[in-house]
Amino acid sequence: MEEITEAIQNISITNDSQKKNRIQVSNTKKPLFFYVNLSKRYMQQHNEVELSALGMAIATVVTIAEILKNSGFAIEKKIMTSTVDIKDESRGRVIQKAKIEILLGKTDKFDELMAAAEEERELANGEGQS
Repeated sequence: MEEITEAIQNISITNDSQKKNRIQVSNTKKPLFFYVNLSKRYMQQHNEVELSALGMAIATVVTIAEILKNSGFAIEKKIMTSTVDIKDESRGRVIQKAKIEILLGKTDKFDELMAAAEEERELANGEGQS
């Protein structure tokens, strides 16, 4: 019976990771603005992005979402919180970790803001070459 339960959990995890507009954020692997810029690209492609994090990385996800909202790129569509069981290899037991998922959608001004940012980048690159 345990094997069946574990297989079902693995199936749902596999389906979750197939979401093309999900970014799983770590607070140690990449700089904050890597995720901000990646989120913008995902919104360009899919019109929305889902930011997901566990434990200590939750603060990073909230910060990314706030940067995108405050700069006019995104609106908050949905926030989901839960806990997940994770096997702690060092202690050999299962521990619970907090999880957050924030779904952000494009604002009406998104494309306009992206075009302005691209124009600014081109100008900056052009000035640097003269």
